[in-house]
Amino acid sequence: MLPRSVTPLGVSVLALLFERPMHPYEMYQLLSTRRKDRIVKVRPGSLYHTVERLGRDGLVAVVGTDRQGNRPERTTYEITQSGRAAVRDRVVEIVEVPTREFPQFPLGLAELHNLEAGTALELLERRIEALATEIAELDDLLQTANAVPELFTIPFSYTRAMAQAEVDWLRTFVDRVRDGEIPWVTAQLLENLKLADMKGNT
Repeated sequence: MLPRSVTPLGVSVLALLFERPMHPYEMYQLLSTRRKDRIVKVRPGSLYHTVERLGRDGLVAVVGTDRQGNRPERTTYEITQSGRAAVRDRVVEIVEVPTREFPQFPLGLAELHNLEAGTALELLERRIEALATEIAELDDLLQTANAVPELFTIPFSYTRAMAQAEVDWLRTFVDRVRDGEIPWVTAQLLENLKLADMKGNT
């Protein structure tokens, strides 16, 4: 069983230390520069806490400390053999086995009928616009990363494909509602469903 410190952020930290030993501030800078903050939530405080937990679990080890001028002392870490095995095992687990992650948006769709049709469609249009902006940002990111081996940019191309698929689905759904192909739930329809359910249980 993998240590609890091998969280998504823990995996990112261990993956960085595959490259070379570094201190947490450098890790934070690299994760931000490489836009890994689009893949995992990266905050300085949580990163330092993650490194400490990885150390307690024996997945990283201190290799030295240094101080430059009046700056705080910085501790440099390296990945251990256990850490190398842990990150590989976690990546295998993530890639191989689909899991139900329960994102919030499907829940919103499940309860969308509780809103007025006009309100619901307006909100979905706003979501489509936000996703279009996200897609444009990802296109820019992929364009500027054209010198990087493609294998390193696949998280972003995957995210772009998923965002585009959502936009396409939402546009079709909105059009079908506007055209009356998908009737909106009314109080009368809910009453009819309730009556039908009651008859089915008798």
